[in-house]
Order: sequence, then C-alpha cells, then structure tokens
Amino acid sequence: MDIPSDKGIDAALVWFRRDLRADDHTALAAALEQARRVWCVFVFDREILDPLADRDDRRVAFIHASVRELDERLRRAGGGLIVLHDTARTAVPALAAKLGVQAVFANRDYEPAAIARDAEVAGALAARGGQWREFKDQVVFDRDELLTGSGRPYAVFTPYKKAWLARLSEADLAERRVRHRGRLAPPPAGMPAPSLEQIGFVAPAAEQPRAGASGAAACLERLGERIGGYGRERDFPALDAGSRLSVHLRFGTISLRRLARFALEVARADPQAAEGARVFLSELIWREFYFQVLFHNPHVVHASFRPEYDRIRWESGAAAEALFAAWCEGRTGYPLVDAAMAQINRTGYMHNRLRMVTASFLVKDLGVDWRRGEAYFARRLIDFDLAANNGGWQWCASSGCDAQPWFRIFNPVTQSRRFDPEGRFIRRHLPQLARLPDGAIHAPWLAGAAQLAAAGVVPGENYPLPLVDHAQARAATLERYAVVKE
Repeated sequence: MDIPSDKGIDAALVWFRRDLRADDHTALAAALEQARRVWCVFVFDREILDPLADRDDRRVAFIHASVRELDERLRRAGGGLIVLHDTARTAVPALAAKLGVQAVFANRDYEPAAIARDAEVAGALAARGGQWREFKDQVVFDRDELLTGSGRPYAVFTPYKKAWLARLSEADLAERRVRHRGRLAPPPAGMPAPSLEQIGFVAPAAEQPRAGASGAAACLERLGERIGGYGRERDFPALDAGSRLSVHLRFGTISLRRLARFALEVARADPQAAEGARVFLSELIWREFYFQVLFHNPHVVHASFRPEYDRIRWESGAAAEALFAAWCEGRTGYPLVDAAMAQINRTGYMHNRLRMVTASFLVKDLGVDWRRGEAYFARRLIDFDLAANNGGWQWCASSGCDAQPWFRIFNPVTQSRRFDPEGRFIRRHLPQLARLPDGAIHAPWLAGAAQLAAAGVVPGENYPLPLVDHAQARAATLERYAVVKE
C-alpha cells in the first residue's frame, strides 16, 4: 500500500517505539512520502526504565540489540537512528525543535500511559507550531473500527473474530512500502548511541532470543517449517512448538500484517498446513482483541473488567505472602507449576499453556489476587505486553472479558498428565525429579516409597510437598467466588 503524499513538509522526525524495523512500517513510509528530509529517533525512556528492579532486564537487552540492528539498516539506506536516554515526553519535542522539523510521525500506541504521553508530546509540538501525526500499525483494526451492531466494543472473542475476518481486505494487510528516495537524514554529529551499560543495564547471563528483524525472520522461517502441526502441538510444552514470535510482535521487529499475510497464504495454498495456519491467525486476532479491550476499558489496568469480581476477598497476611513467594520461586510441590516457574525465572519465557496453568494455580488454588501474578509476569516475561498479559490473567481469574467461568478450576495434576504425559518438560526444568517414572512425576507425593528411593527424591527435602490439597483449595475457591452471584 502506498501512503498518500503531502509535499508541504520540509523535514520530519519518525519516533520509533514498539516498531523496531525498517520495512512495512506505516509511520516511516508516510514520513518518507510526505517530507523531503526525515530523521529517525528512539528514546530509552527513563520514566519506564528507571523504576525497573533488575539491571539485567532481558527486555532492555533485547530492545538495545534490536535498536542497534535497526540503526544499521537505516544507515545502509543513508540515514541512521538518533538514540537518546531521556524522558521521552520532553526529549522528543526538544529534539524536534533542535532539528527544526515541522512534524513528528509515530505509530499509535494503545496503553493508557502511552496515550497520555503522546497527548503531551502532541501538545508541546503544537505550542511551537509543529504537528503530531500518528498511524495505525501494530493492529489491523483499531479503536472504533470494529464495533457490534449496537455500536459498542466487543466483549466476546468469537463474534469479534467473525467480524474481524468478515471486514478484512487485501488492503488491510498490504505492505506499507518504505521508499527512501535519498530522504533519510543521518544522526547529527556528537550524538552517539548509548551502550547498554550507559543506560544503566547489563547483559543477562542467560541466553537471549535473537533480536531485531533478523531474529523475527528466523522465527517466521522456523514457524513455516512447522506450521502444519501448530494447531495440534502448541499445547505441549516439551515440544516447543510455539512460534516464539511474541517478543517480536511486542517490539515490532516484524509487522503484524506480514504474519497475518503468511497465515492466510499458507491456509490457501497448503491443505495439510491450513488448520495450523488458521489457529496461528486466531492467536493474532486474540492479541488484537485484547488491545481493543484495553483501549476501550482502561480501568482493567488496575481493576477487574467485570466490577463484581472486585468484591472477592483474596488471601492476605503472612500466610498469603509465603504462598506467593513459593509460587514465584517454583516451590509449590506441583511439578508442572514449578517447572513452568523455573522456565520463566531462568529464560524470561513461559509456554502459553503453562501461563494459564500457573495463573489458575495462583488465583484458584492459592487464593492470591490475580494482580500480583500479573505484576510478576510483567517483570519476568521478555515478551510482556500489557494488553495480552492483563487479558490472560483476567481470563484465568474469570474477572475478564470473555473469561473462563468462575467455577472452572484447572487441576494442575490433570493438566500435567495431559500436556506433559512423559514428564519431558518437567525433567528439563526440575532435574531433581528426572529419575521418577512417567506415572509418578506429575504427583510425587503419591509415589511409592520404593519409587521415590530409586529416584533419589525425598518429599519435603529435595522437592517440596504440595502447598495445598487441590480438592480442598477448589472448595475454598468456589466459596470465595460465591460473592459474584450476590
């Protein structure tokens, strides 16, 4: 798709945020069509980074590596990336004034804090006669483009998906062509990009996913080789059959349009892979569904989508703190839960099925407020995305939009036997249980003395006993949630 031209702009600034790529980029394409000279900037925003507790935060390292690759791509096209470590809401208008640009171009964000920030930037630009131009890029349909017949935002996924697919056209997914035309401007002299250490962070000790557009392309190539089995295999964590594209979608090292085009093309061209491609596309639509939920209901950042669920009284006090700490550290005594928590703590990633299992366990087995688990995932996940993380946690807590019924409570042992039947995932992350037979590894406390001795497992010593009895916890949860019926 071509971006309409506006020849009235002499110079523009493109502000990269969660769109760290040089192709299929709506704001960049528009700026290069509408302005005769275009600078590009990325800001390591101190308002976001300074409060982070972990100086080896995986997300910051991923962003830094992606920014370096983006800078290299832009330099090859004659430009480059101005990289700042500052407060974005003041730094961007100041840079625009310094460069003498007439307009700042950016792709639209949908998080409440980002919307407020962008409004402040737009106001500062307008105060000196500049323009703020924002574009839809990280979703296919945004804001009020998809509404119910009564003109309201969708609150149930299935009709939203049907409406999304019914409205979709080739133009919606067409590539936003980036034509440089010699218009990219290099960064001004004396503005070197800061190192990771200069912005206050260090490289994580654990292995990182490959960053940048090159990392996204590698993930997409891998998915293309396995897409036929995606629908059948993605729920089994030992198979690692997911796309691993979530972090790339989060930071925009690949466009959503490209992934949706890929899914539709596979579905049309390869009958054997069509079902897997359709499931993958459905996951992309789920992501977009949660974006529109957040945009239309910003209260979900701190409260339940369904207000009646805020009447629930969660566990509190020292006992609740101990339960939460055990969950965070993978000491619940339920192997699949503990293995999943070991995965997120060691790698910054957690398999999607296990995100549901661990969230359900915290909320409906331990009785801990979903907001605490949501915040922990936000701190640990390299692919943390507010809309998806909040939507997923509220789905598990039954407080959200189109959530699971409040009386549906995952049994962690049943989930383990179903989705990790041979215990391969558990053995990978909990080596102390590796020698237990398949039938015993899901619930070691039920294993016979001979099995435990042969495996070298001593319940309560080298592997914890269960924090709670699931049947008793389920009964307590049904009682706790009864307030939503009042």
